[in-house]
Amino acid sequence: MIQFLGFFFFFTTALTFAQTSIDLEEALSSPSRSVADRDRDKNRKPSAVLRFLGVEPGHNVLDVIAMGGWYSEVLSLATGPSGKVYMHNNPISITEGTSGERAERVSRLDNLVDYVGRIGNIPGSSIDFAITALNFHDVYNRSSEEAHTLLMEIYNALKPGGVLGIIDHKGSEGRDNVALHRITFEDAVDASLQAGFVLTGTSHILENPNDDHVLPPFDSGLDRNTDRFILRLKKPIQPALFR
Repeated sequence: MIQFLGFFFFFTTALTFAQTSIDLEEALSSPSRSVADRDRDKNRKPSAVLRFLGVEPGHNVLDVIAMGGWYSEVLSLATGPSGKVYMHNNPISITEGTSGERAERVSRLDNLVDYVGRIGNIPGSSIDFAITALNFHDVYNRSSEEAHTLLMEIYNALKPGGVLGIIDHKGSEGRDNVALHRITFEDAVDASLQAGFVLTGTSHILENPNDDHVLPPFDSGLDRNTDRFILRLKKPIQPALFR
């Protein structure tokens, strides 16, 4: 009987996971998404990335420096009507350039919140999952102290056990990663650990061996398909005594 119950639990869990994955794939192909957004899926592989990071229906999610909100919409579809997605941007002039795009997304997606402000103003321990995609390098390259502050604000907003995903353009040691708008894997990991996060996994999903890290991400030769790393980081249930 115990063996049967164990098999039944495994079967139903696997079935639920498969159904969630299929539902997300179907949602991503919906004509309600713009053609431009769907075209980006080929290089960004959102369904595989979110499965790796562990995003689930019902999660409260923070999309850090979301800009126009491509990932915010993907996350909105992944978390469903019982979830909530904060499409975060800083209150700076560049944010105004995406206001129309963000407003259009909010008009279609009931669980999406356009949040312009400091992450530090989000209630502590209220977020299940956060992500910063293809923008952490800009913060880190501008100031390692500013990057530490950003990571600490995300850390404080996350629930104990909450997950942060960092996706970024991979740089190489010894190159001018500031000019190239990249960051090394090691620098991203070190900055995250210093903020108190625990690294629980990395993924090769977005690696591109044809990118030798000598061109900036928007160079036409890369066709927006850079070599990227993914970090899955966790806020410990019991925080470390010193950070």
